[in-house]
Formats: sequence, C-alpha cells, structure tokens
Amino acid sequence: MNNVKGKLIIIGGAVDKGSFTEVSFDQNVANNLNFFETGIMKRIISESKHGEQSRLEIITTASVIPREVGPEYIKAFAYLNAHNVGVLYIEKREQAHDPEVLERLRNADVVMFTGGDQLRLTSILGGTEFHDILLDKFKNEDFIYAGTSAGAAAASNNMIYQGSSSEALLKGEVKITSGLGLIQDVIIDTHFVQRGRIGRLFQTVVGNPRTIGIGLGEDTGLLITGNGRMEAIGSGLVIIVDGRQIKDTNLTQVELGKPISINNLVVHVMSMYDTYDLHTHQMEIRNSQYSIPLMAEQDSDDADPKVSADDRE
Repeated sequence: MNNVKGKLIIIGGAVDKGSFTEVSFDQNVANNLNFFETGIMKRIISESKHGEQSRLEIITTASVIPREVGPEYIKAFAYLNAHNVGVLYIEKREQAHDPEVLERLRNADVVMFTGGDQLRLTSILGGTEFHDILLDKFKNEDFIYAGTSAGAAAASNNMIYQGSSSEALLKGEVKITSGLGLIQDVIIDTHFVQRGRIGRLFQTVVGNPRTIGIGLGEDTGLLITGNGRMEAIGSGLVIIVDGRQIKDTNLTQVELGKPISINNLVVHVMSMYDTYDLHTHQMEIRNSQYSIPLMAEQDSDDADPKVSADDRE
C-alpha cells in the first residue's frame, strides 16, 4: 500500500446481529447495532475527510436483501450524527457504468460495502468503470473504503469465496478468486472466530507464503493506512497468519481431500489498539504486560523508600 492516500476499514461481521446480517436481521435498527459498543462505525466517521459532514455511500451489491439493508445503515449512521448518507443499489453490471452512479462515487468521502456474498460483489463490480474509479480514489484521495463481512473479504487482491470450516485443512477445500484489489499480498477471512475458519487461512497461506492471512473476528475490524500500518478496532480478535517462516509442508505431495501438514507457521493474535506493520511484519501489543507505563516509572523515581509520607509533608 505504498503511496496510497486512502484508508481501509475492514470488519469481520458481528455475532448473531450487527452489520445487519441477513440471517438474524431485526426490524428494530437498535437491535442490529453491536458496532456502537465497539466504536467501529464511529471510527469510520472520525477517520473520514469531513467527519460527520462526510458524504457516505452504502453499497449493498453483496446482499440479497439490499432494499432492507440499505435504509438500516442510513439509520445507523444517523444515530452517530452522520446524515449525509445515501445508498447505491448496484444489482446489475450495467448499473456500474451509469453516469449518475459514477458521479455519486466520485463525490463520496466514504463507501461502505455491506455483507452478503463476496462473489456476487466482485462478479457485478469487477472490471467496471465503477471499479476503476474506486481504485483511483483509494490510491489518490483522502478516501475510505469500509467493508463488513463480504465487503471486507473482497477488498484484497485475492479472496476466499468458498470452503467449509471443518474440512479447511483438506487439500482443495478452499476456493480462491480475484477480489477488488485495494490491498495486495493479504487475504481476508471474516466471521473468523465464531465460525472456526482458521484452517481456511492456513491452507491459503501455505499455498503462497508471501501472502499474509488476516482473520477478522465478530465485532472486530482493522484500520489499514497507506503506510501498511494495521490497527485492531472493536471488541474481538484479529488473527494474523504469517507463512514466510514455513519450513516444510506436504501440500504438493498429498491428493485432493487429504490433510495438509505445515511446519513452523507463525500466528499472531491482536485485540483492540494493537498494531501490525505489513512492511516490517512487527506487531505491537498496546497493553503489553512487559511494558511499564511512563506514569508508573515517574512515580517510582519520585518516591524515596527511606522517607515516610509524614516526613515528606
């Protein structure tokens, strides 16, 4: 992401509700808003170019109930005093070339891609004029691409679109295709903790160890800036899978459907405010048990163990 001016905010979805998942959709918007407690939607607004005044466009292409999901996002952002929000209903490829749609994209400070089916998202938008403008804005403007669930999975150059959790470490069980290409050399999986998808990332990374696997837990996201710095946001976990140190595997020796062995795969676990650098591959834990807060050090230096509190007074 060198020389990229835009920011990515990718979100893993939510537990049962939140992000207006189609399985547990609730007509009462307040019941769908797990993100408020974790601050992810608020962070989208605060990171945007004009804050609460920023122009946000909700892209519901991945969803099979776009007309229900879109208005709920408008209500959700309104709870956070962001009212300059619209919904772009792009359900066919020709709509991704519509001049009015393209002009609205050009004027947007933030686009928010909803959950659903990431293959539907990429098959409709991939290679269109809409896609070209999206990539150009992300590279050259103070612009935010935010995506939850399918919208997050589709952000990278390659994306997982199929693969069972229980059989993910059997050769050939994980299916990968091209994503929207906003970020290179990573692959993103969502609903990661609740659905037990770590095996899907393992197989993806062992097939190309240059790729960094990112697993987003529920109610959890990553803020990724143009310098390659990733910050965990939200209440859950982010899993980073680094295959650069892999020593051995049987990937090319076993038949399809057989278990895969991997020696020396590196895994990091991030929680809120932790950071990871995609260039140096270094992780920093915000509340490390091995770092002494500055205030505690000062208090220790100021205190004289030989002098009682009464004497100091």
